[in-house]
Amino acid sequence: MHPSAAAEYPYEQAQPSGVAAARIGIGLLQGLVLYLLYQAGESQAWPATRPLLFVPLLLVAALVPVILISGLGQLTRRQLLLWAGTAAALAALLGVYDAWDQFGAPLPFFQKDKWRPTMPSEELCGFMIASFFIAHALVLSGAQDRRRIASYTTYFELAWKLGVQLAFCGLFVGVTWLVLHLGAALFMLVKLGFLRETIQKPWFAIPATAFAFSCAMHLTDMRPAIVRGIRNLLLVLLSWILPVLTLLVAGFLCSLPFTGLDALWATKSAGAVLLGAAAAFVILINAAWQNGAAPVARPVALAARIASLLLVPVVLLAIYALALRVQDHGWSNDRVIAAACMLVASCYAGGYAAASLRKGWLPSLAGVNIAAAFVVLAVLLALFSPLADPGRLSVNDQLARLRDGKVTAADFDLAYLRFHSGRYGREALDRLEAQAAGPDAALLRSRIAAVRAMRGPYDKLHDPVRLASNVRVWPEGTRLPPSFLATEWARMDKVDLPDCLEHPGAGCDAFLIDFDNDGRAEVLLLGDNEKWTQSAVLGETAGGKWRKLARLAPVSMCAPLRQAMREGKVRPLPSRLSDLEVAGQRIAVAADEDRESACPSTPAAQQDAARQ
Repeated sequence: MHPSAAAEYPYEQAQPSGVAAARIGIGLLQGLVLYLLYQAGESQAWPATRPLLFVPLLLVAALVPVILISGLGQLTRRQLLLWAGTAAALAALLGVYDAWDQFGAPLPFFQKDKWRPTMPSEELCGFMIASFFIAHALVLSGAQDRRRIASYTTYFELAWKLGVQLAFCGLFVGVTWLVLHLGAALFMLVKLGFLRETIQKPWFAIPATAFAFSCAMHLTDMRPAIVRGIRNLLLVLLSWILPVLTLLVAGFLCSLPFTGLDALWATKSAGAVLLGAAAAFVILINAAWQNGAAPVARPVALAARIASLLLVPVVLLAIYALALRVQDHGWSNDRVIAAACMLVASCYAGGYAAASLRKGWLPSLAGVNIAAAFVVLAVLLALFSPLADPGRLSVNDQLARLRDGKVTAADFDLAYLRFHSGRYGREALDRLEAQAAGPDAALLRSRIAAVRAMRGPYDKLHDPVRLASNVRVWPEGTRLPPSFLATEWARMDKVDLPDCLEHPGAGCDAFLIDFDNDGRAEVLLLGDNEKWTQSAVLGETAGGKWRKLARLAPVSMCAPLRQAMREGKVRPLPSRLSDLEVAGQRIAVAADEDRESACPSTPAAQQDAARQ
């Protein structure tokens, strides 16, 4: 490093010899460990069969090597081992809790018959990236300044350097894989597929990715001036977006007295949008302020001061929006996380507003940012531990709302307990089923059974259906077979059944017709949907089970034809065209449907047909 650069940036140190080999070696070792864990999961072998061990191992293998690679040359051996050991212990504890929370979770419907290892939740992975990025920057800065709380300049320089490094590492890994795929395509031009087959193998792909990442970390660490230049350019560009955002947010706030808040709350996403605006303000204000010493254009400085004041009403509106949602619907995982984000946003809003009212270039912003970093770490740690687990808090609140009568058993979101609130929700569902009492006990148990029949969180909850109220049976006086009424249609595999079998309040006409002349009537269902006619011919098997046999050809079932069927003017006819038998297999022959409809095409013609 040039002596002048070292004097200007004293936090940068020359890299000791052997750092490059150590970083690359750690990267290769990380790739090997991750591959072995992957193989254990694929082959259903230990430790993948022990989620409380597998998830912590996976998190530690993904996190700790990155800390070691980044910390080499910047921390002493004792400091690096102490920090890496602390991070590994914390990651393992959070992984154990995450695996415990996922225990017993329903598999996705597409993996219904396939074993899979328990993997870390997406929320925990996002938390690990954010929290350990902040913590690593704090540790590096404190070690560099040899103080528990470093100077803000050191925090600023090292945090932005680390952020740009990680971004370029991701870019480097992506470009590396593009080059490998390009090389594989070139070899395929001459019918050589060895490279394409090789790069698709996990034994190559996983270590190669880890190796490329470690190389990128070392290369960017050896070229700090390039990283700093890119950072400065990025901050300048971002700072000039701040006046635009400030003008837009100010215009939005000024319009509220004229438009009112009802339209804002009707979006049902006001809190999230307002939080996004607050986060954008914090990022852009810091892009303009940097470490408080860089010269800033006057329009940007004025926009930063105004934006710091606008943060307060934006955050207050977000808090009010969340409070209204909680009052109407109670707490959920997303609302608990939103409340935690609003706590952090409140720290920024209050601190930035106070800084904007003081003379000078936002003089107290450094202290606000340092304090907010520790608040963020504390909040994230609470959210992903039993202390403030969103699943635990939301389940307790929702059960209290059910117990207090704020929500009825018919409207209670049971699917949320099974799919979206972790172990706490599934245990609460079991308790509700076992302890259900009172006039709603039967309804609650039947709805719980319907929830357990759902194959995934995005399936519709098929509430218990009373076919007697949904289905009108023709000819009058006939009854549906008892086995038909006892069939749990919601539990059947999807076969495009009419809505009246699966949804309360959906109507159908049912006609008992012997389609196959075997002496037993099948059930023809015609749905009430006005846009198209849902139809199904359902037959009973020898074992007493009902299944879908056919449906009507796509023809408009207009009111006159339906009324004629209700009056009994319907009988089965043999097919106009015979089916074929080929080598013992029956091949159905479908008639051409492009023919004149049996229904009148105009309203007047329909009225004439009805009078006839």
